[in-house]
Amino acid sequence: MSASTDQERNPQNQVGNLAAPDWLVVITGPTAVGKTDISIGVAKQLDGEIVSCDSMQVYKYMDIGTAKPGVIERKTVPHHLIDVVTPDEDFNVARFQELAKAAISDIASRGRIPVLVGGTGLYIKAITDGFLFPWEGASPEIRESLEKQAVQEGQDALYARLEEVDPQAAKKIHHNDTRRIIRALEVYITTGRPISELWQEGRRKKRARFDRLVMVGLVRERQKLYERIDKRCDKMIELGLVEETRRLLEQGYKRTLTSGQALGYKEIVRHLKGECSLEEAVELIKRDTRRYAKRQLTWFRADPRIEWLDIGLFESKEEVLTCILALTKGKMAAM
Repeated sequence: MSASTDQERNPQNQVGNLAAPDWLVVITGPTAVGKTDISIGVAKQLDGEIVSCDSMQVYKYMDIGTAKPGVIERKTVPHHLIDVVTPDEDFNVARFQELAKAAISDIASRGRIPVLVGGTGLYIKAITDGFLFPWEGASPEIRESLEKQAVQEGQDALYARLEEVDPQAAKKIHHNDTRRIIRALEVYITTGRPISELWQEGRRKKRARFDRLVMVGLVRERQKLYERIDKRCDKMIELGLVEETRRLLEQGYKRTLTSGQALGYKEIVRHLKGECSLEEAVELIKRDTRRYAKRQLTWFRADPRIEWLDIGLFESKEEVLTCILALTKGKMAAM
């Protein structure tokens, strides 16, 4: 093998030890933009492995509606954090943070490149910014008590209590956001510390783990992205989303579960329960997915570290890969 060929296959020869523990490549963007296909190409070229950053792909048996990479794709490049829990198991950002950090360390320890891929913004920040999540102080009993109080006394009573014990958090949490109000009070009651104090600790430790970080955001012209969303929704129906959802219900997984609130499934459940026609359910999926993509873009645009690529402007996937690899190697050489 020639030296030039060896360098092409092993980017570490060109830009140093890419697989150091503080090195991470992130590929993100809105749903249906094309992250899966592009990220597999990038990971192959970087001799890397993919860590999925999708809050719904962690669930087993939910394949079609979450657009999981297929068997062949996962054989082409190793994937982590897909199919790790059943739909009735509790899964949150803290558990994701723990599992993702372990996967990233494992990948790096074997001399490969960790490539974090997905569109769940909070999960990405949990890794790139190292936020602290005080889940060790979580108490289902206290949470249930607060939820009952919200029903009996109204959420305004809970918000007033939050203003008293943690005015800084109250300023950042909308008075109608009952879930976050309860979470903040739960933290205060179980740990004795305001959640705003923990937020500040997280900010102080921001970016401490990955000093060498490349974040790439994939985007398309809004109307083209919406067209891709609509086509993917139609394809999911063709692939058997209705049947997949029916099997989940038959296995006892209820729509009240967090997994049951996943886009695509909750709308099909409504259809299966006789609450709407299949055509209406599909239109709801398309509408809600477009709205979700818009929220994703708003979230990601706030992060100045992300280098954006309008992949609709490229002639081919190969050109997109060339651009991302050049960007990655260029940034690494400068670090």
